[in-house]
Amino acid sequence: MKLSRLLAISLSVVLSAACVPSKPAAPVAEKKPHELEAHGDVRIDDYYWLRERDNPQVISYLDAENAYTDAMMAGTQALQEELFEELKNRIQPDESTVPALFHGYYYYKRYEEGQEYPIYCRKESSLDAPEEVILDVNRIAEGHDFCSVAGDGGAVSPDSQLLAWAVDTVGRRKYTIHVTDLETGEELTDVIPEVTGNLVWANDNRTLFYSKQDPDTLRWYQVYRHELGTDPTTDVLVYEEPDPTFEVYVWKTRSERFIMVDSEQTLASEYRVLEADDPAGELTLVAPRERGVEYSVAHVGDRFIIRTNLDAENFRLMEAPVASPDREHWRELIPGREDVFLEGVEVFKTFMVVTDRRDGLRHLRIVPWDGGEEYQIKFDEPAYATWVDDNPEFDTGFLRYGYSSLNTPETIYDLDLETHERTLMKREQVRGDFDPADYEVERLWAPARDGTRVPISLVFPKGLERDGSNPLLLYGYGSYGASMETWFRSDVVSLLDRGFVYAIAHVRGGQELGRRWYEDGKLLNKKNTFTDFIDCGRFLVDEGYTAPDRMFAMGASAGGLLMGAVANMAPGLFRGIIADVPWVDVVTTMLDDTIPLTTGEFDEWGDPKQREYYDYMLSYSPYDNVTAQDYPAMLVVTAFQDSQVQYWEPAKWVAKLRAAKTDSNPLLFKCEMASAGHGGVSGRFNRYHETALEYAFILEVLNGAL
Repeated sequence: MKLSRLLAISLSVVLSAACVPSKPAAPVAEKKPHELEAHGDVRIDDYYWLRERDNPQVISYLDAENAYTDAMMAGTQALQEELFEELKNRIQPDESTVPALFHGYYYYKRYEEGQEYPIYCRKESSLDAPEEVILDVNRIAEGHDFCSVAGDGGAVSPDSQLLAWAVDTVGRRKYTIHVTDLETGEELTDVIPEVTGNLVWANDNRTLFYSKQDPDTLRWYQVYRHELGTDPTTDVLVYEEPDPTFEVYVWKTRSERFIMVDSEQTLASEYRVLEADDPAGELTLVAPRERGVEYSVAHVGDRFIIRTNLDAENFRLMEAPVASPDREHWRELIPGREDVFLEGVEVFKTFMVVTDRRDGLRHLRIVPWDGGEEYQIKFDEPAYATWVDDNPEFDTGFLRYGYSSLNTPETIYDLDLETHERTLMKREQVRGDFDPADYEVERLWAPARDGTRVPISLVFPKGLERDGSNPLLLYGYGSYGASMETWFRSDVVSLLDRGFVYAIAHVRGGQELGRRWYEDGKLLNKKNTFTDFIDCGRFLVDEGYTAPDRMFAMGASAGGLLMGAVANMAPGLFRGIIADVPWVDVVTTMLDDTIPLTTGEFDEWGDPKQREYYDYMLSYSPYDNVTAQDYPAMLVVTAFQDSQVQYWEPAKWVAKLRAAKTDSNPLLFKCEMASAGHGGVSGRFNRYHETALEYAFILEVLNGAL
């Protein structure tokens, strides 16, 4: 179908929403198909031209796809509104965070009823003191379709007088730094555009360190120093990362003694430190980068505390003198263990908190520096999430931590480290008739085809019959070593209350079961991620939780890659698939080092310039493996301004699916054309419009109405 015909269809949709148009055919380029060459092979890409962001035909095509989706979903408008109101009304309209003490002020953020964005506030010395608003994001967002303030409100200077904050009003992760005088409320003349939003104060209260990205690839590669009152164009380049596979970050230790410049790559780390009292000083290298050696650095007293995988696949904990932090002086504090993944460490003046992961679940362990008895926080549910929460003070006798599960809303506790007594500080309020006791949480282990046991976390209405009659939504990710935590999601309640089971497949590629779990789901083992997910789905069917005609799958970003691979490999297993901002054109993207993220990810996916990786990636790339077969119902969602997965990947994928698939199941594509980023639109409630669309799609497909 020519574009003119497609546009005519979209116009008819606008004029008569009641008349559902014929499904759009794949767009035909008015130019020769693009030839992609590698290793002597030539691949023909008929839809390569859709990457021409400024081409009016591309915009028209995306608009036509949006119009088609709107028309196909027109009959669900009442349902979408019902779902949106449910989702929105579960959220406390005037919610606020637990105040955290820092330099004599209690900091918190709160929301006001009817507003989309947070208001950052503080009170001096006491919670009974008058409130001081330090940043109202609602005001900043006025006149913008999108608004993101980096760093959860910015950074307050050590003397508590200035706030440095960075804002992105497009969604492409390009921020502008501003500085506000908290005594007067006035903004200073210091405005620094085109930066990452990663910033930190030196201890002199007038020097800012910040990182910049490459303007094309958006790789974070430079750290600059800015003195208040000076022209930002004269800012001093402190460090530039020359290796295109590394990114660089700047941050400050909790002790506030050091500014850290951290270069990170998938398989290596390198830290440099600077005394925060001497912002014009020289950076000191901790340990030189070495391929295969990762490490991170924290500070206490005269020591650096170092987490590393050096000679320890699941990581171990070391210490080194501040005066001589090179690897020769590293001394072991906690050895590596085969059955425990040392996931992280938080360092305080008198203790540290070690986050271990065992059997897929996090455990928090408090270790005093004085040699006193260790203390582990106990949790009882079969599947849960826990984390060290906001603890800005270095010298403290309390630990603030969070807890949640699939049926337990986010809960914040303060733990007295002397008495081990915990105080409930806040539990997320879920409005309406929600009761955690109405839902049951389980942890299952599904056998994968190679004999590996894969954990699945589930929540469902209590009293569920395992007779195969239940609708089920299975979520997955499985990349970058990112473990899928079993957080409470209030939006999922809308599915549970309609009889759904919600399940998370903790497939290989994450780190739920340690570093080996990650290694077994990357590079030349990547297909394990996809087959694990398929095997989890089949296991849930075999165990009676659902049936293929009642099971749906969902994933986002690299989880969208998972959805694309599953759609090709096991299309009959799912009734429907939702792919959010899916990365699906693997080989073409990884051959193009001008695209954001590409150069830093060769050690995650492989470098297709090497034949072995090229062939393997080509064997699973969703776009390259679309074939003439029946596919499940599919909804694909993306954003035109997304800088992490470019809009053209899902656009091309949908076009190719339209041309190839042999079924009559709905294939809908929604591209947010206004400002939105990789996480979708901004705003506390706005994002639920997309969730309502996705849930309405699932329910209509389930009921046979689409």
